[in-house]
Amino acid sequence: MTTATTAGQPRWARDYVFDILSELGIHYIFGVPGTNEIPIIDGTAYPENEVEYIECLHENIAIGAAMGSARMTGKPGVMVVHVTPGIAHSIGNLFNAARSQVPLVILCCQQQNELVTQEPLLASNLVDLAKQYTKWAHEVRTPEELPMVLQRAFKEAMAPPNGPVFVAIPWEFTMRRIGDHDRVPGVTRISPHFTGDPETIRQVATLLAEAKNPLIVGGDAVGYANAWPEMQQLAELIGAPVLLQTFSSVANFPNNDYHWQGELPGSQQAMQQVFEGHDVAFLCGFSNQAQITVFKYTQGALIPPHVRQVYLTNNTWDIGKNYYGEAAILGDIKATLPLINTLIAQQAPAAAAQRNQHLRELDAARRVSWDQYLAQAMQQKEIWAVVIADALRQEIGERGLDKKFVYVHEAVSDPAPFQYLLPFGTEGGAPISYYCVGGGSLGWSMPATLGIKLEQNGWQDIETQLVVSATGDGSSLFYPQTWWTAAHRQLGVLYIITNNHEYHTLQLGLQQVIQAYGSAPGYGWTPKTNDPDYLRIRGPAPDFVGMAKALGELGGEVVHLPEQVRAAVRRGIDHVLHTRQSYILDMRTAQNTPTTPSLAEANRMALARYVGQPPLDSFHHPASQGLLKGDAGGAQPNIPILF
Repeated sequence: MTTATTAGQPRWARDYVFDILSELGIHYIFGVPGTNEIPIIDGTAYPENEVEYIECLHENIAIGAAMGSARMTGKPGVMVVHVTPGIAHSIGNLFNAARSQVPLVILCCQQQNELVTQEPLLASNLVDLAKQYTKWAHEVRTPEELPMVLQRAFKEAMAPPNGPVFVAIPWEFTMRRIGDHDRVPGVTRISPHFTGDPETIRQVATLLAEAKNPLIVGGDAVGYANAWPEMQQLAELIGAPVLLQTFSSVANFPNNDYHWQGELPGSQQAMQQVFEGHDVAFLCGFSNQAQITVFKYTQGALIPPHVRQVYLTNNTWDIGKNYYGEAAILGDIKATLPLINTLIAQQAPAAAAQRNQHLRELDAARRVSWDQYLAQAMQQKEIWAVVIADALRQEIGERGLDKKFVYVHEAVSDPAPFQYLLPFGTEGGAPISYYCVGGGSLGWSMPATLGIKLEQNGWQDIETQLVVSATGDGSSLFYPQTWWTAAHRQLGVLYIITNNHEYHTLQLGLQQVIQAYGSAPGYGWTPKTNDPDYLRIRGPAPDFVGMAKALGELGGEVVHLPEQVRAAVRRGIDHVLHTRQSYILDMRTAQNTPTTPSLAEANRMALARYVGQPPLDSFHHPASQGLLKGDAGGAQPNIPILF
């Protein structure tokens, strides 16, 4: 790839950025234009640079789109932001990127260097704003250091574990003339494929082989390493159920493997109950280890002390971060697991076959339970998430799109049906076929679809022919401006709004707070009402289809009944595949106007779909009861509580 000077154009310092993008094969810069950034944006006007500027209407959309691009390519997503408001508007998804180990390089154009100390308009200490959520944050001090700083930034973003990097550049530095042969010679690549210490590998293999009731927890480092086969072999060798970290960023284990048990639950008691019956827990790539709402030291550690903990990941910070690990390996998961598996195979656990047979039986029973739950959902007056997930599953399968789709998840009120029914398995999908974030700052999904759809191919041998986003109505209201960029760039994405007219996850979180502190000594707080109006999104109810039409002339429809879902999904997929324009499906998961006679009855009906939902974790099902009881009785173990 060539840069602008090969066509006889002069070079400016901003062209160091394009030297690096050319070498790495990065073709997009995301942002919201401001005057300071124009010298960099102008570089995308030269076709020989082969970089496009993707204009967004809010910086948090731009960084979210850059994250989506990074997830697909495995290379850093690049964005340019405007001084203090630019990076400040980006903090929500910058936090998500940090928690999800997404490689990003954020270039922030600072005010003029000679003026900035005098505190001009929009200027501030930009590094302090960004550094908490980045691997490295720096403000360029002189134009001469720009090549070194940029090389370091991209090197660090790609070094294991990946993550965001922030560079502030006084805007006039980018316009300095440089020589025709002044270039960034390259970006240092640090191989992620390193293995752990042989002695510790032997220790881990022995602990796992001798375990009486082992448990595997797979975190995001597993999915990023593309290590499904190696994890499956380990689970088979030791006969262990596999759970995923709560709010997994990618599909960290194939859901068509009978060892798969979904994500860890979202409460202290439920986490303890999952680990309680196990003697050894293998914590593999497990980064976000405390994804719960309420914790009390008086009720004990999340992982009971009798459980012997064994770690493998590529990040020292995540090893023994919260609890003592008896054996800990720093190494790449895909490179190191085969070494562990080979040793375990030499001392194969005798009881593994029996444990595997038990897991197969549980898996078969789980499938029957979910079929029954789907049949129940089809008889309701509103749409349950399982109906949407099953319609997507059928359409993806019938169209042969198993390796040509990406599902972007922010339907946080009801994740289980999508995680269980969609084809995130060995017959088609890949870890990056599923997109979520570990941070939980709302507004990640719709922006991410832009960057995902721009990239035609994902690095884990998938395509992005069909990009589907399922988002709650509360989350969808964060950044509907996304639809302008989708229309502007002719990006055909299917946006599904699971519309229950409220912040349902906050309703669930409130109930958990009341349960924990409503009668606790020294607290005793309860809200004036358990059904506060400020958690409703009514009066007026947003018109999502109307918003999409106003922002981008996009099509869409409102779907009211479960029997209408399959046909609507089919129409939506046809539209995005054949017109290169997005389509919005407003799925009414609750009625417009509640008709229930009392609050108790309303709560009972709202919880019905969760109370009857089969747990994904069939192995620990008896222990997972009682997580969140409603007036209808029963429990819903599949929902992580999110604030």
